[in-house]
Amino acid sequence: MIVSDLWRYPVKSLRGEPLREAEVRPWGISGDRRWMVVDPSGEKLWAGEHHDMVTVSAARTGQGLRLRAGGRPDLHVDEPVDGPPVEVRLRGVGHAVSAGDPADAWLSEALGRRVRLVWLADPARRPMSEAHGGRPGDVLSFADAAPLLLATLPSLRQLDDWIAQNGGGAPLEMSRFRPNLVIDGDLPPFAEDTWNEVQAGEVRFRFAEHCDRCAVTTLDPATGRSGKEPIRTLARHRRWDGQVWFGIRVVPLNEGTITVGDPVRAEGTRSSR
Repeated sequence: MIVSDLWRYPVKSLRGEPLREAEVRPWGISGDRRWMVVDPSGEKLWAGEHHDMVTVSAARTGQGLRLRAGGRPDLHVDEPVDGPPVEVRLRGVGHAVSAGDPADAWLSEALGRRVRLVWLADPARRPMSEAHGGRPGDVLSFADAAPLLLATLPSLRQLDDWIAQNGGGAPLEMSRFRPNLVIDGDLPPFAEDTWNEVQAGEVRFRFAEHCDRCAVTTLDPATGRSGKEPIRTLARHRRWDGQVWFGIRVVPLNEGTITVGDPVRAEGTRSSR
């Protein structure tokens, strides 16, 4: 098995960026989900409700951020180390740092609604919930549940086959599932369900929980248009506890570097669902 792809999502719910190499910290890939879009009351904006968010791309540039959307000039945003605090209604956060009026105005025009961009200066202060497999000392950024999401290409190929058998269309892009770490190799579909620990490059991870999937996976990453897949097919083949499942959430056990092409070793000691 090898690392086939690495992804970082600098701004929660915006389009991410592929990486050749990633530095992993206790809260996830360096620079992943350190920024978030909120409404004027501090509630997070979510691509499952605001589909056009996936058409706006965000990429790290040194100590800042580059925002890009079709038909608009790019915007560079520096990390707002001295910005004013903004109330944020997200578990374990309470407040974040305002990115400033230019960033707010650019995103508000791009998304067609009044929003603010905020930055999490210290991701080590947000504890990971025990309900999602967190243990004392585990931390995460603005990510929903765990520091990283892991998925495998054999599982995606199996899902594509199921969709094709049901008269579906073209194969799905893995980017719909917004993974950080994608693995390929000679392994059966959904082998990751049973993994207890994974070594990728210099970093070892432990399993936190299976990943339940939401409406964001039904969005075309290029256009933001929604459809029925993959939720419809996952509901036929991968449904339990009232949810549908694809990928696993993992927690790093050490810091280090992962590069595309690195070997991967996994230990499976749990039963598959």
